[in-house]
Amino acid sequence: MGLLIVLSGPAGVGKGTVCTALRARMPELVYSVSATTRQPRPGEIDGVNYFFKTREQFVELINSDAMLEHAEYVGNYYGTPRSFVEETLASGKNVILEIEVQGAVKVKEKFPEAIMVFLLPPSFDELKARITGRGTETLDTINTRMNVAAQEMSLLNHYDYAVTNDQIEVACDKIRSIIIAENCRRERLPDHILNMAAAAEKA
Repeated sequence: MGLLIVLSGPAGVGKGTVCTALRARMPELVYSVSATTRQPRPGEIDGVNYFFKTREQFVELINSDAMLEHAEYVGNYYGTPRSFVEETLASGKNVILEIEVQGAVKVKEKFPEAIMVFLLPPSFDELKARITGRGTETLDTINTRMNVAAQEMSLLNHYDYAVTNDQIEVACDKIRSIIIAENCRRERLPDHILNMAAAAEKA
């Protein structure tokens, strides 16, 4: 069974950038593409960055239980298609989800063994600067995102790890170390290793 790594944090914290850098260093990680009803940003590609859906299409996916999790965030739906994640984990591959905080908490409820990583901004001022720097948000949307970010920070206790994204490469190294360490946990050792240990204990 593969590991399910959940990377989330406030909008603008750099989840996508860090996730892309991490996947470049760990190509064996399987990225689960999320679905959303928001409009594509410049350069985003359907099926690569997100599955871009209409609101009607997304609601149909929810009603057919085809989503592992979903949440409505600043007027748009975001969610994770269920079947791809479950099938990939069953094949023994590690899957990384880059999702919103609301959705991440729901995943933890369904997959208690998920490895939860919260990506933090260096400060709220820096977070606001990053969101503003996109040039794609109105002032009202920026203020809404900042209010939501403050609420999301209160959910930090649902996570196993917290990593500050002050430098992308440093944040990436920390998350990579977390994944390596989790793969080495005693309970995840192969059966033949556990059997050797059990036999040695009886000897």
